Amino acid sequence: MKILKKLLLGIGIIIAGLLIAAIFIPNEYKITYTVTIQKPQKEVYDYVKMLGNQKEWSTFMEADPNVKITYSGKDGAVGATQYWKGNEDVGEGSQKIIRLDGERIDVELHFIKPFEGINRAGSIIKPITANSCTHTEVFYGRESYPKNLLNIPMKMMLEEYFIKNGNNLKKRLENK
Repeated sequence: MKILKKLLLGIGIIIAGLLIAAIFIPNEYKITYTVTIQKPQKEVYDYVKMLGNQKEWSTFMEADPNVKITYSGKDGAVGATQYWKGNEDVGEGSQKIIRLDGERIDVELHFIKPFEGINRAGSIIKPITANSCTHTEVFYGRESYPKNLLNIPMKMMLEEYFIKNGNNLKKRLENK
């Protein structure tokens, strides 16, 4: 009986510690990754704004080769929406283009599975020279207390994806 009490006390202390730590973890976070691509800005922008092209460079899409993807609206235009349903790594959800301005592409992400949530993400493509530009992928996350405890591991995981995405996009476009 003493062992059970000590075990329960230990678990209670761990839970209390995590709840206290969550007070100090921000509810919002932002992830960015920038890569330089040796292609003209307009060429990169026109490629990235097409949701259908993501299957060629997105590590998220690579996680399930059998992911089912459907589209509505005109791809590459405001309102275009991509729906996906995949394995447990990819889950289910949609992304909708909500802003295009020739340099920036913003999307609203609606996650259904494995967790429900709405977030924003985007790509910012800025010229460096006539034949090179930067591509910055950005994600805005938000979780309320105490789920904000997951912001730290989520940020680390997404940073890995963004590095791979940037490298995939660079290789894809520079080797075209």
